[in-house]
Amino acid sequence: MAKVCQLCERGPASSQSRSHSKVATKRRHEVNLQTKKLHGTRMRICTSCIKTMKKRAA
Repeated sequence: MAKVCQLCERGPASSQSRSHSKVATKRRHEVNLQTKKLHGTRMRICTSCIKTMKKRAA
């Protein structure tokens, strides 16, 4: 199962981790995915989408 939001299709981003000696190593920033039921189906949605859905519902 891919680590991608099923609503906004946001996936992992890449960047570089820097040590004290400024050596760069690649790393991944994973998306914070949560399992939610939406319209009767179970979906993996990122927390920013959940926050936006709550804001628009109010």
